Amino acid sequence: MVQEVKQHNRQIATVMGLAGIAVIHILDLPGKFAEAPYLAYGYIGIIMVAGFLIERLLTGKRTVDYLISSLLSVAVLVGFIVNRTVGMPGATGDIGNWLEPLGFLSLFVEIWAAWQSVAGYRALKALSQS
Repeated sequence: MVQEVKQHNRQIATVMGLAGIAVIHILDLPGKFAEAPYLAYGYIGIIMVAGFLIERLLTGKRTVDYLISSLLSVAVLVGFIVNRTVGMPGATGDIGNWLEPLGFLSLFVEIWAAWQSVAGYRALKALSQS
């Protein structure tokens, strides 16, 4: 019973993290079409994958969904770090802009989502072994 509650809590926390990633990228999307269209299409991909994973997490208990959620979260986090350190081709305006509010929130949410998806994976594995 305790393992089921832990797994459920991690499931909801992972869903919240993925929803946060999607919302942040929706908010930042309009400016990306003018700045670097390839980033806008990347954002659309992030939003779509996050939505797909949210649906999968809410309708089933599959470890692969947690693994893909962690990969998405880490990939977005790495993209953020690259964008703030060396910049992206055609988009160097955010280099060094670590404290921009939406970017700072993005950093927090991506770390949160990665952490929760790994914890959700571990909780589901523990539940299946008991």
